[in-house]
Amino acid sequence: MSAVLASLREADRVAELCLLGTGGVGKAVLNRLAELQDAGVARHIALVAVANSRCGQRGSTLQPRQARDPVALLSRATSMEWVDDLFSVPGSARRIVIDATASDAVAARHAHWLAQGIDVVTANKLGQGGSLLRWQAIRAAQSSGRARYGDAATVGAGLPLLRTLRALTAGGDRITSISGVLSGSLAWLFDRYDGSQPFSALVREARDLGYTEPDPRDDLSGADVCRKLLILARAAGIALSESEIKVTPLFDAALALATHTELDTALSRLDAPLRLRLDAAKSRNVSLRVVARWREGTATVGLETLAFDDELAHAAGTDNRVVIHSTRYQQRPLGIQGPGAGADITAAALLDDVLSITAA
Repeated sequence: MSAVLASLREADRVAELCLLGTGGVGKAVLNRLAELQDAGVARHIALVAVANSRCGQRGSTLQPRQARDPVALLSRATSMEWVDDLFSVPGSARRIVIDATASDAVAARHAHWLAQGIDVVTANKLGQGGSLLRWQAIRAAQSSGRARYGDAATVGAGLPLLRTLRALTAGGDRITSISGVLSGSLAWLFDRYDGSQPFSALVREARDLGYTEPDPRDDLSGADVCRKLLILARAAGIALSESEIKVTPLFDAALALATHTELDTALSRLDAPLRLRLDAAKSRNVSLRVVARWREGTATVGLETLAFDDELAHAAGTDNRVVIHSTRYQQRPLGIQGPGAGADITAAALLDDVLSITAA
């Protein structure tokens, strides 16, 4: 099958793909793309470029199994203009950028690429979960109809959250509240935390398993959850800005200021205050979860105590769970739950969006 792909004629292509990001998610994208091509599902998609912040590789048809190895990348500087140069001459094939980075600089180019007729598929939350102006620019670029924006991987790793909110809104429903456990890493931590070991030990374990960012403060700060809440609210047509969300981090100022070399030791600052919260929760027969909430006039992200019969208390492992109230779902809310973390499921969500775009 790879020999067939290698000889794929340009006229036969439906899409040319540029992957930005060769970390865990990027590698998983290349692995899955290779599997899909071997199965004949994605033979119409030609991988023409792979890049990270240091170097890049381009060719008429790259082999995903070779391109996924960073050593195979050509030593050349890359920049956002590199993508523009790559896709500077539109052809008959669709041009798609997959953003598998967490880069603000890459997210800042989403609207630009869309306006150029380049489709964008992203797991990067800094596009629609960034500034209000950036979200509005992405919406405006999409409205031209020249390109599509695939963002299912930004919240819930492909769970049907965004398309459900958009479908409800398009059907005349009005969303009145959104609440959820939106971080797979934080869900895993508090599902496991029972006091048998320090919370900091669980954080180190989650980091080693790849559930958290390399610097777990990115998760513990609540910033990631804040971005996801912004994306969900905006999918429902609500022009929510970051300044309107009250975010309460799990750590104090000393841990926030710790250097990367000090971080591993500084994580122990989490242990005493979270043990107090855990003991208090146990005494009241409730559970601890980091919850994001929006309703008109208020938006919050922080650690809460939930009764065991609460809709949001049922998420286990890395599961995300979102509860939506609307004019249609007033008495009984709509709940969506499933795995919300992991490179493989995120990669699958990205390529699902790619396949949806090429099938349009």
